[in-house]
Amino acid sequence: MEIDKRKSDHVWRFYFVLVALLFVKTYLVYRFEFSLTMRGAGEEFLLLINSIGAISLLLGIGLFKKYSKPGLMLAVYFLLSVILYANVLYYRFYIDFITVPVLFQFGNVGGLSQSTVELINWYDPLLVLDSLVLFWLIRRWNLKSVSLASKLKKKTALFATGMFLVTAALAFILHPLLFEKSYDRELFVKSLGAYTYHVYDVAFQSITSLNSLFADDTDISEIQKFVDKNSVDESPYFGVAEDKNLIIISLESTQAFMMDEKVEGKEVMPFLNNLKDESFYFPNFYHQTAQGKTSDAEFMIDNSLYPLAGGSVFVRKPENKFLSLPLALKGEGYLTTSFHGNDRQFWNREEMYETLGYDRYFSKKDFDVTDDNSINYGLKDIPFFEQSIPYLKELKEPYSAKFLTLTNHFPYLLEEEDTLISLPDTSKGVVNRYFATVRYEDESIKKFFEDLKAEGLYEDSIFVLYGDHYGLSETYNEAIGEYLGKEIGPVEHVQLQKVPLLIHVPGEEGKVFNTVGGQIDLKPTILELLGVNEQKSLNFGRSLLAPDRKNLVILRDGSFVTEEYVYTKNTCYNKETAEKTKRNKCARHFDHVQDELDYSDRVIYGDLLRFMK
Repeated sequence: MEIDKRKSDHVWRFYFVLVALLFVKTYLVYRFEFSLTMRGAGEEFLLLINSIGAISLLLGIGLFKKYSKPGLMLAVYFLLSVILYANVLYYRFYIDFITVPVLFQFGNVGGLSQSTVELINWYDPLLVLDSLVLFWLIRRWNLKSVSLASKLKKKTALFATGMFLVTAALAFILHPLLFEKSYDRELFVKSLGAYTYHVYDVAFQSITSLNSLFADDTDISEIQKFVDKNSVDESPYFGVAEDKNLIIISLESTQAFMMDEKVEGKEVMPFLNNLKDESFYFPNFYHQTAQGKTSDAEFMIDNSLYPLAGGSVFVRKPENKFLSLPLALKGEGYLTTSFHGNDRQFWNREEMYETLGYDRYFSKKDFDVTDDNSINYGLKDIPFFEQSIPYLKELKEPYSAKFLTLTNHFPYLLEEEDTLISLPDTSKGVVNRYFATVRYEDESIKKFFEDLKAEGLYEDSIFVLYGDHYGLSETYNEAIGEYLGKEIGPVEHVQLQKVPLLIHVPGEEGKVFNTVGGQIDLKPTILELLGVNEQKSLNFGRSLLAPDRKNLVILRDGSFVTEEYVYTKNTCYNKETAEKTKRNKCARHFDHVQDELDYSDRVIYGDLLRFMK
């Protein structure tokens, strides 16, 4: 009996050691790895306690059985530590938390690479390798399955459940609309904790995956009314590029602030700076991507729907029905193509492009890719454009051709012979190298335009050049601030989400459009310039050229920007002064923003476009 009691005591100590260690690790990660915006003592207290209940219950899987299982407790502890560390790595670049779809799309986005290595710190092993010490402790104490006092187990279970319920109650008191903002993962994590968030995410993804089974045509009619209510008038630019070939260039990881920058007196983007003077230029154009990054940008531009808050539509919903830009152009006799110097399966493009109606996809197998002309994720931009010219010459006109650049990709690697500008001297090498790869990208586009003109492919084309997503995440705000000579606060960070947009129509005079818009607006803008009226349409975007469009851009996390205000991290700011302002200045947009994101999600999750008549 004495031996059983001693073993029982060791098991209880082991359980509480696991709970204490994981609680401390989790809180330290909250404080030092996640940039959580805290407002008041209530949120601070909630952040401190929100993991205790979930950790106690999850580790209790090995405790509350008839016979305790220390090995199972340690296995759960190790799994939770791995999940915590995976979130740390993901957050360091994306400033976001992992979702179930991200795990399933891992193989589609390249897996482990130099990008991942760049994010690892020397102390990272401490987050997971303590499990080895704990395994030694199991051996040292000779911990095995043992029957524990049921009374003490019940008290422990009641404590864990009580802590979880107290946390939930406090979370709902502080944030009554918590579950109505399921896309706000930061709010969820700082309210209910990282582990509860992941359990909720699994349940949410399971439920939404079934939505299409129960959808019918009444769902799409409600959404169509919402879209029609927010439609805009036709602009004077309708048809100015009618029957022209369409060339779209996706500028990988390119942020708009680079357009105006110089290093030692030399412009970072000299060609695009000259081109914008001869183009329709949109200085207030924002990326709206989420976890799908480049594929999200493609999805928005092709469909005028918002990306999903978690994962990529390209990976999650390639079997859906869409009313895409390529399909609209094919209805007008266009041949639709896409060019990319990487594998066909990257971001599941091969399958998704077929769904979207692309006639031809030129991928890595269509190019001569060698060690000399490739770096990082694939073929460098200059040889990519050079090798694309012969294919363009063979295309039947009119055609659309989308080009996805690649060299300006995190962690921004480039050989010395391709470095065309001096590097700034900030505290982060990634930020310094970013200037070099952006400069190289600009040079590649300059050479591409020169080749197009030499081959007679320039005059009868319209060119759309857009940044696909940010290149430098919030992780690098301090180093960006060093270079810009100012602190990067919430408003400045949102403003850094601007990406370049130039629409170049040879023969048309350049003009600056100060309208506030985003990638979701590009499809209707392009179709308007080409003079195309879709037979069927459901576009959440509005033409950037429309004189009566609302100056509002909605970001995927629920933040939004108007002419005067920026709403981000649940706070309203004056855009010009970057100071907090009264919440009611932004409040009139809340319902519209929520409805627009929710309706777009319903279209995708329910595959509702199949019901369009």
